[in-house]
Amino acid sequence: MTIFDELKARGLLAQLTDEEEIKELINNGKATFYIGFDPTADSLHVGHFMALCLMKRLQMAGNKPIALIGGGTGMIGDPSGRSDMRTMMTKEQIQHNCDCFKEQMSRFIDFSEGKALMVNNADWLLDLNYVEVLREVGAHFSVNRMLTAECYKQRMEKGLSFLEFNYMIMQSYDFYMLFQKYGCNMQFGGDDQWSNMLGGTELIRRKLGKDAYAMTITLLLNSEGKKMGKTQKGAVWLDPNKTSPFEFYQYWRNVADADVLKCIRMLTFLPLEEIDKMDTWEGSQLNQAKEILAYELTKLVHGEEEAKKAQEGARALFSTGNAADMPTAELSDEDFAEGKIDLISVLVKSGLVATRSEGRRAIEQGGVSVDGEKETDIKKEYEKTDFGDGIVVKRGKKNFRKVVVK
Repeated sequence: MTIFDELKARGLLAQLTDEEEIKELINNGKATFYIGFDPTADSLHVGHFMALCLMKRLQMAGNKPIALIGGGTGMIGDPSGRSDMRTMMTKEQIQHNCDCFKEQMSRFIDFSEGKALMVNNADWLLDLNYVEVLREVGAHFSVNRMLTAECYKQRMEKGLSFLEFNYMIMQSYDFYMLFQKYGCNMQFGGDDQWSNMLGGTELIRRKLGKDAYAMTITLLLNSEGKKMGKTQKGAVWLDPNKTSPFEFYQYWRNVADADVLKCIRMLTFLPLEEIDKMDTWEGSQLNQAKEILAYELTKLVHGEEEAKKAQEGARALFSTGNAADMPTAELSDEDFAEGKIDLISVLVKSGLVATRSEGRRAIEQGGVSVDGEKETDIKKEYEKTDFGDGIVVKRGKKNFRKVVVK
């Protein structure tokens, strides 16, 4: 199987400008491609996972990745997929975040001996002359066409600043500069970036002629990958100081049954033949699949030793052999109203609180976690299937219950 066929089989490719040319490039290791990362925090999160894994896959096939850090665009903010404007950051904050990104990316990408590059678009964007931009870049963009882009239409109702309106031009200019400086002939991005990416391809062709070689591919990062990076209460970080390896493991161990095989296919490096055999797995076998997913991704980010520790810790926590250390509470069918039970009821039924009002206060004050994830939503509800082999509910630092359904 070629690398292109593998990317398709794993469900990674959504839209392509020229499938045959792209296939020729990446199958023969001739692609120099970039993916952009805006340094809005000092750590990458699992929403970046698909992009990082893709870069690793393509580099293993002989292609050259460029990780473009948006030190320049990060000073403006990308309106794509957002309903509000991003907070402005200082140059010092952006540089610190860039440094953190490179350290984390090095677990996925080999930057040695020119095999990959990390580039900051601040190197060319911050020195641009405004009039020069208007003449040399702005002249190639139609305002009418830009306003049809989905990323702008989403913001028009609440108000789109001129600052953000320029983001498409800046991102397009990035591709143009990467093409000129590093021979970058391909770009990848989420499906919410499609319009911006096409703008870059068009700019290259308009300024450098029809023979200029530039390709565009989008990934399902917005609808699939980005949602993986967010729990209900915030991001799951790759930095172990923000999300411990155990919490990271537990995040993937607790993905929905419907998502586990999709995640294994998209994010792990297990052979497709092995994954295909899992397609028929049901019931308790899906819990085994979740363990495989959690272990493989924790190993990828935190190393094999931490992955083993996390797996052993999780198994010990859930094993019946530790029942003396962690009492079990059972829920019956009668505890569910219309197939659901709320978190406050779980706390009361498990004996972790005496009354519903006590349970409400514990949740609101941040003292309750479920399977290692802090839960502050007093209206949180669970279905029977959410309990699987049991969930671990914790109140405070030492009070645990393994809650199961009879």
